Amino acid sequence: MTLMRPTAARSDTLLSTWRVTSDDGTEATVRLPDDAMLRAGRDPEASGGAETGWFRGGDYDYVTQWSAPHGDGDVVLVFEGVQGDADVTVNGEKVGTVRSGYTETELNITDVVRRGEVNDIRVIVHHRDQPAERWYPGSGLYRPVHVITRPLTHFGPDSVRVTTTEIESARAGVRVDVRMSGEAPASTRVTARLSANGETVAQGLFHGASGTIHLDVTDPRPWSADTPFRYELLVSAESADDVLDEWRGRVGLRTVSVDAQQGLRINGKRVLLAGACIHHDNGLLGAATHRAAEYRRIRILKDAGFNAIRSAHNPLSRDLLDACDELGMYVLDELADYWFVRKSRFDHSDRFRDTWRHDADALIAKDRNYASVIMYASGNEIPETATAAGVELSREITEYFHTADPTRPVTVAINLFLNAMVSMNASPYSAKGDRSEEAMAGSTEANVMINHIGRMMSVVSRLPRADRASRDAFATVDVAGYNYGIARYKGDAQRYPHRVILGSETLPSDVAKAWRLAQEIPAVIGDFVWAGWEYLGEAGVAVWVPGKKAGLAKPYPYVVAGPGMFDLTGRPDASLRLAQAAWGVLDAPVITVRPLDRAGQPYVRSAWRVTDAVESWAWRGSEGKRAEITVYSTADEIELVVGDRSIGRRRAGRNTEFRFSFTTRWESGTVRAIAYRDGIEVSRTELSSASDVSVQLRPEADTLLADGDDLAFVHVELADADGVVEMLDDDHVDLEVSGPAELVGFGTANPAPVDSFLSARTTTYRGRALAIVRSTGETGEVRITARSRHHGETTAPLRAISSDASVSHEAPRLA
Repeated sequence: MTLMRPTAARSDTLLSTWRVTSDDGTEATVRLPDDAMLRAGRDPEASGGAETGWFRGGDYDYVTQWSAPHGDGDVVLVFEGVQGDADVTVNGEKVGTVRSGYTETELNITDVVRRGEVNDIRVIVHHRDQPAERWYPGSGLYRPVHVITRPLTHFGPDSVRVTTTEIESARAGVRVDVRMSGEAPASTRVTARLSANGETVAQGLFHGASGTIHLDVTDPRPWSADTPFRYELLVSAESADDVLDEWRGRVGLRTVSVDAQQGLRINGKRVLLAGACIHHDNGLLGAATHRAAEYRRIRILKDAGFNAIRSAHNPLSRDLLDACDELGMYVLDELADYWFVRKSRFDHSDRFRDTWRHDADALIAKDRNYASVIMYASGNEIPETATAAGVELSREITEYFHTADPTRPVTVAINLFLNAMVSMNASPYSAKGDRSEEAMAGSTEANVMINHIGRMMSVVSRLPRADRASRDAFATVDVAGYNYGIARYKGDAQRYPHRVILGSETLPSDVAKAWRLAQEIPAVIGDFVWAGWEYLGEAGVAVWVPGKKAGLAKPYPYVVAGPGMFDLTGRPDASLRLAQAAWGVLDAPVITVRPLDRAGQPYVRSAWRVTDAVESWAWRGSEGKRAEITVYSTADEIELVVGDRSIGRRRAGRNTEFRFSFTTRWESGTVRAIAYRDGIEVSRTELSSASDVSVQLRPEADTLLADGDDLAFVHVELADADGVVEMLDDDHVDLEVSGPAELVGFGTANPAPVDSFLSARTTTYRGRALAIVRSTGETGEVRITARSRHHGETTAPLRAISSDASVSHEAPRLA
């Protein structure tokens, strides 16, 4: 969002290369971002258990060096995120600590830096005690680290605040609040210039170090998820003929308002949120925050029809917010997963009361100038909101957000079923919120019951007890966040006519109904499905497993949770097609088939997954097996044809949630779904079985930037000459990368893999794998070779091109 212009007195250096020593004595040279937990590997005896996906915790000693320039002014270290409690020293002197895994932290090191010399920087990360979260957190310096030198008079964090005060078709008002740091000369003058495609559209100035500039923009181009146009803003501080400092950023002109009568309005127009909950990890890359991976994830979600994401359950990275601003994606950014009730054995609920203001300040400062961020969440499934102490804290946090940023609404996500459970406990907390001897029900316990009782959850959420246990907390926020409370929407909209309702978490099977309710009830502004993207940890909670009995969490080697509408490699799940049909963005019918290698077996299902079906008819060796087929479509009628034989027609509509079910016997050849509307064919889709397959490589792009950071995503497939991937002929594949790139991730969507994502060998899953390679900083040809045990080998070329030749991502933006 903010790109500070380097001057003689200002520089921003990414500290990329570090030497890290693990507590087991192993050493490695790494380039940030680095997820040390991914390198630590998995163990069936890992203390984090299923919550961390059976990954080990650890302690890590990072060291690097930085050559400081001559001159004066401030020098600061900025950590965009560190997983684990971290102690930081410079030249042997402690300069501070980092105590929150998702919160950006700045440490002033001016007094210990040796100007004009090489400085030693050391970060000792303590993250052995697991589980520290309810999911996979990662370890170490998993987000970028900067060292920034600033002039004596400078723009610091949150120094420039941009607000769109009004926007109409003919004009927009923009307020730029500026507060400089340091001792400014009496002759200081601050100017602001707003430009579009290099042309100035508005400008203004004031004299002094702090003040406000009002810009009047004619014929504005508003920012929205549909039209994510951004202006360039330059704020310059000058004295006489000297430039003291400059701030540059891309800003979208956007207003947000919300009420129960007109719902959510962006730039004055009602918007329904088709949202996805996403975790912070990047799948095969672990928790490492790679800019290209964050962009890819948002691009794929956007292309699928989502227009919003909810961070689950922590502040998002700058790189992901950059992608949302650039590509057009609304954001609900969340402060925390817990308050003062412990959810995991080694979480930091014991210090939440002391740290939440600092974390909220950092969240707001990071998000403030991102047009994509339209709402804050103070917490997720906070059971203490059923108590007086929790309600009071909710009110305090909301008021704090309103004071710091009055332009965005605040929500809190409440699991109505969980709060009803909590309300049945006798005085679980004192007035100060201390834990009683009886453990209060937490998210995990509630999720276990949700999974077992299924639709009974809707019954419980409708009970008066659930209302009594949530209404006081909902009264403290602008938007009431309902986790799995869809059964209350209609009644609560009438009972509480001023309440705005958001489905902060929705089961995939409820997406179509939730969308209809949002269309029908002005107070309902949309929903966020759990979950939009597959994530590590909470191993197996949503995976359908063969058998008659299984616990919520699954044993080693399960690693993913299982509810993602996109799997770990970025491929869509059948549950996505239900959402797309409900949103009206599914153009042709989609055919899905339950796995034929498990035909006839009993299954333990999950409430968080609609089906285990996949979009394939390539099930070699399955002749005569019973095939359960579901077709997703918005049509009135679907005909299914296997080979030249019609299996029949099915009628459907909203009441059957756009799903057409068929049962037949599998045979090689083709299966076709023909969609009819008013008796007339409108579209058709065909799947076929595979002929002879070989290992194939399919890069998503043929170039990557030689900037030392860009990524290339390469699909490895066991497919025939027509690109049909065989589901039942998996193989071991070894990958080799030559040229100016390195392999940083290799794996599959298998929920229970045995191969490390850092290994150059994996076993395909349903005929597929994904390789991720990273630029090393030089230009030239990159060659990727895949060698399989039974399906031959193949090579794909990539070109690492100059980073000046194309700009696909913005640079990090820090003040």
